[in-house]
Amino acid sequence: MQGSENTHVPPSAEKQNPAFTELSEVASIGSNGWIVFATDDWFAPAEWMLKDSEPVFRPDEYTPFGKWMDGWETRRKRMPGHDWCIVELGAPTQIAGFMIDTAFFTGNYVPRISIQGGTLDETIKHMLQTSIPRQLGCNGDANIGSGRSAEEVGMVDLIGTEHWDVLLPRSELKPGYEQTRRQYFIVPKGKQSLVVNHLRVNMFPDGGIARLRVYGTVSLKVHDGVSVKNPIDMIAMLNGGCCTGFSNAHYGHPRNLIKPNTGVNMGDGWETARRLDRPPVLRVDDAGILQVPGSEWATFQLGASDGCWIVRICIDTKHFKGNYPDNVKVEYASKAKRERWIPLMERKKLGPNRMHEFGMADLLPQQHLASFVRITIAPDGGLSRVRIFGTVAKDKTPEGNENATISEADQNLWEPLAQ
Repeated sequence: MQGSENTHVPPSAEKQNPAFTELSEVASIGSNGWIVFATDDWFAPAEWMLKDSEPVFRPDEYTPFGKWMDGWETRRKRMPGHDWCIVELGAPTQIAGFMIDTAFFTGNYVPRISIQGGTLDETIKHMLQTSIPRQLGCNGDANIGSGRSAEEVGMVDLIGTEHWDVLLPRSELKPGYEQTRRQYFIVPKGKQSLVVNHLRVNMFPDGGIARLRVYGTVSLKVHDGVSVKNPIDMIAMLNGGCCTGFSNAHYGHPRNLIKPNTGVNMGDGWETARRLDRPPVLRVDDAGILQVPGSEWATFQLGASDGCWIVRICIDTKHFKGNYPDNVKVEYASKAKRERWIPLMERKKLGPNRMHEFGMADLLPQQHLASFVRITIAPDGGLSRVRIFGTVAKDKTPEGNENATISEADQNLWEPLAQ
């Protein structure tokens, strides 16, 4: 939120969200969610339901097919059935809850909705992509004015998605006025342990949804390639990392740090308020580190919950040019003693709008497998992304880590951050 320090609403003044919203969000475009199939995209394509931005309303904007709306909106149905779409999540997830936003859909919102979960195999996904492709243009609007034929819907019906597990039974929605737009639904306890890759979102029978958010715990499947020679980003949301706590998130939540891809602006990172205990006159030590009494922190559970050996840390301050932290340090904790924080990287100086890479030479010797990390910035400020590469070793000693290298596949995860 560049230049918005004086307009922010303090968290204490906002309505408290359900606890599950602190888990990873896995359906938005920024989390690599996308639409596999939708029965109808007449007024607005289903992809817009997954936008990362807040919904907006443009009173005087129309398309050749009707009123422009910021979400997914289907036609008023004039045939048997109901509208639905298939969403692919960013990663296999145990889903805890949903947020459905009907913002600005006041006389055309979906009156009832249900959500089912399952998994499409690669063969079926390929068939859908080639036989019934999504055709989005550069502005993401190429599907506006389209609807699938009865034959196309019938072909997808053969997959049997209507028999997937029900994660949200048919439920009433409210109109998109400010007081009623955001609606939260908890997945029944018996279904929260299911790991699903895809959702079927059912409208009953038609209408508009501004945003869909899906929260849960990503399931990391450790494969044979994850060895001492092949580290992966253990803090990444798509690999099962999640934020477990923080001291301050005034402008941006620290869970943004572990999202895939590069941060799009300052609002897409972790940014704290300015600490009020800053000294009137700032001083530095011989290493150039600011001497301040306070700091801010965020804690994360790593995807390898049983522990890993950390071999590289990447910290990106992209977009933070006048509000980056002066320095950062990293600590870790084991699964058995998660309250005992052990130093992993001593304070390192940071700079504006750049990638900082710290290898084995910058890290302290790691004596225990790391299941959690704590990132501490001083005195305050913002980070865009953090990557923590580690290995899951079969033994319980760190021997051999000094020779670990980043695989070509995982290079692609973090090299774009330096752009």
